[in-house]
Amino acid sequence: MTNQFFADPLTQHRRCAGPLGSYLEGFGALLGARGYARATEQLAVRVVVDFSRWLDRQQLQIADIDERLEHEFLRARRRRRRAHRSDRPTLSKLLEHLRHIGVIPAPTPTGESTELSRVERTYGVYLAQERGLSRATVTNYRQEVRRFLVWRFAVGAIRLDEIRLTDVTRFVSRHAHGFSPGRVKLMLTALRSFFRFLRLRGETTVDLASSVLSVADWRRARVPQWIPAAQVKRILRHCDQQSRVGQRDYTIVLLLARLGLRAGEVVGMTLDDIDWEAGELMVRGKGGRHDRMPLPRDVGEALATYVRHGRPSCASRQVFICAKAPRRGFTGSQAVCTIVRRALTRAGLHPPSHGAHLLRHSLATEMLRRGASLAEIGEILRHRHPDTTAIYAKVDLKALRAVAPPWPGNAA
Repeated sequence: MTNQFFADPLTQHRRCAGPLGSYLEGFGALLGARGYARATEQLAVRVVVDFSRWLDRQQLQIADIDERLEHEFLRARRRRRRAHRSDRPTLSKLLEHLRHIGVIPAPTPTGESTELSRVERTYGVYLAQERGLSRATVTNYRQEVRRFLVWRFAVGAIRLDEIRLTDVTRFVSRHAHGFSPGRVKLMLTALRSFFRFLRLRGETTVDLASSVLSVADWRRARVPQWIPAAQVKRILRHCDQQSRVGQRDYTIVLLLARLGLRAGEVVGMTLDDIDWEAGELMVRGKGGRHDRMPLPRDVGEALATYVRHGRPSCASRQVFICAKAPRRGFTGSQAVCTIVRRALTRAGLHPPSHGAHLLRHSLATEMLRRGASLAEIGEILRHRHPDTTAIYAKVDLKALRAVAPPWPGNAA
């Protein structure tokens, strides 16, 4: 591996001096496997070589490497005006690699961060294993709980038994401004769940969960945002299927528009979920629910084209892979929402809503306008409760006008 970076054997031997010399090949292979461009690999390896020589001059060994030494090396590099903005990310990847192969120990966190991480990690395990919640829900709940704990114990150690209802009230009053009702509802639901967890584990004797108030979120007061079928076709036409990224984006938009998938379901889709022979797709939905859905011909063809020609080679089993290195599957729903937003911009469309749910709502609305029942729509969208589907009745304005009583002021 190192020969491809330094052709001259004498130069190669001199540059690879130091405690990191024997690890250059493995680090270079790691960068290649993650899909980094060759120029990026060369720059990264040269930074590691300089770091290795610096360690050698300081008479330091491989076991001495940690974030402190990384900081000292970068500071010395800046003084010599040899620093590059990619130096710190490169060394962070190096330390991650060395820890992964067991060469250097994991960093030792501070006492406060250790306690916070312990609470957050234990709570996350409880949500995933005992409650059976999805990864996205666990992530959202943990983020809200971390925000609360950091705010409550900004000074001093974390003492869970000292949390009082007044702390929750002040936290929500301070942080809820500017949030949508749905976001505030998520915050309160996460806190209520966390307080139940604390009491279950004996961390507190106060029943805080039952004291957390609910927030009004009138779902039926809103009309789902949607776009006509002609505009959905326009979005698909503006995806450049001749490029790898364009083929990926086209396939994602098609899945959202034809099957009504949620963004998180697209993110979690794996190669093993596609049954090519049966023409079916396993959809991993909310709450651990798994549903088999038939693949329409155009969706199946788009998936096959992307997997065969557009999907980069990598170790991940996720279907959709990031276009830029490191090569890995999407880490969250925001990536899918960004793809939809960019597709709308390319098509010259500017609806009020730009998220992935816009296409899900558009599918339901189009089905309703073509005569599908709410029960049929709920089956396609995999709703658990009929009330969830009932919101789409509000977009059928023609039917609503027929049943709406006349306004008293209009009476002759």
